[in-house]
Amino acid sequence: MDKKKQRKILLFGPNLAETLKTIVAILAVAFLLYIFTFYIDGEMGMILVAFTVFAPLISLFFAAYARKRIKVSINCDGYVQKGSQLAVSVTVEKTGRFPLSIVEITPRASEVFGQTEKLYRVSLARDDKKTFTYTVDAVTGGNGEIALNSVYSCGFLGFIRFALTQEIPSPISVGVIPEIPQIKASSQLFRSIADVVLTSDEEEENDTALMFSANTSPGYEHREYVHGDPLKRVNWKLSSKKDKLMVRLDEAVASVQPMIVLDLYRNSLSKPEEAILDEEQIIRSVFGLLSLLVKQGIASTLIYRGSGGDIISESVDNPEYPEQLLLKILAVRVVPDRRIELSMYAGSVCACVIASTDCGAEIDSVASAIEDKDNVSLIGVSPKSRNLTEFPMWYLDGDNNFKLV
Repeated sequence: MDKKKQRKILLFGPNLAETLKTIVAILAVAFLLYIFTFYIDGEMGMILVAFTVFAPLISLFFAAYARKRIKVSINCDGYVQKGSQLAVSVTVEKTGRFPLSIVEITPRASEVFGQTEKLYRVSLARDDKKTFTYTVDAVTGGNGEIALNSVYSCGFLGFIRFALTQEIPSPISVGVIPEIPQIKASSQLFRSIADVVLTSDEEEENDTALMFSANTSPGYEHREYVHGDPLKRVNWKLSSKKDKLMVRLDEAVASVQPMIVLDLYRNSLSKPEEAILDEEQIIRSVFGLLSLLVKQGIASTLIYRGSGGDIISESVDNPEYPEQLLLKILAVRVVPDRRIELSMYAGSVCACVIASTDCGAEIDSVASAIEDKDNVSLIGVSPKSRNLTEFPMWYLDGDNNFKLV
């Protein structure tokens, strides 16, 4: 529908039912004026007719004039904690000195927020700029949007509306921060990852010792831990013997870092209000596991899709880093029908955990880049999640423990 047709419809209302109601009301007023003028009081009737004719024309002029001279902006914080309220400020300002009529604004919030259909009206008859604030409830963790659904210039009679000539402000991306579970070190998934890391660490140390045996070197070169050193270089076995943290001076430890893959897959046919619940659960599961690993001294690699659509790899070797990474994840809008890719990270890893909202057969193609398939496991949303692969699948239960499906 082109803009001219759209403006004709908005002259009375945004939908057919509202337009019909307006037409019926106008016809009723016209009938009453006719009865009053010709059968009750002709002089007063003519005054009423003049007012009834000129008032809509003046209202129409105000509405048409204002739609070209109104600027609307919206502002709010980029992050909000789940369970709290997000304050959104909307500013309306006019660009001329002529008094304007009423501006009608309808906000919009995506599914992670509590829905509201409240309509706001602002008058700029005296002020050049007005700001009002409304709040929305943050109900689900994940990435959401705050926007203005519509902005109209209205006449003072209320039944004439024009869309603004200026574009509505772009939606604002807002991350709703979920509560990250405190997973116990006794969790079976963590123990299995820790065992694999320890075994791989010892094998790598033995291989390196053989490489340096000709130079009578004990293998890796070490020094005492200094604040700021990545935990992935800590030699825990040597540290326990010396009773102080010792770090390796080489870089040959990438293969002993477990890889955690975050796959926020959303089917385009699924309902967004249901999809965001699964995405929140997967985010909580991944960052609960990451936090536990780094707190227990196991550095890991997180693979996720960034805001530009590219695949990003980040080493998590600092107990404070998962919180920063979480904000990065929550700033990324989920694009339907798009899986994570691991082709650029092909190779051998000691353990690979793919956390996905849909553990269907397509996970096989995601994991195809990993050489040793025996080291691959999945994290699903719940015990009812489908698993069409041969990989073992875990889920985070209500007690914040990972259990095998």
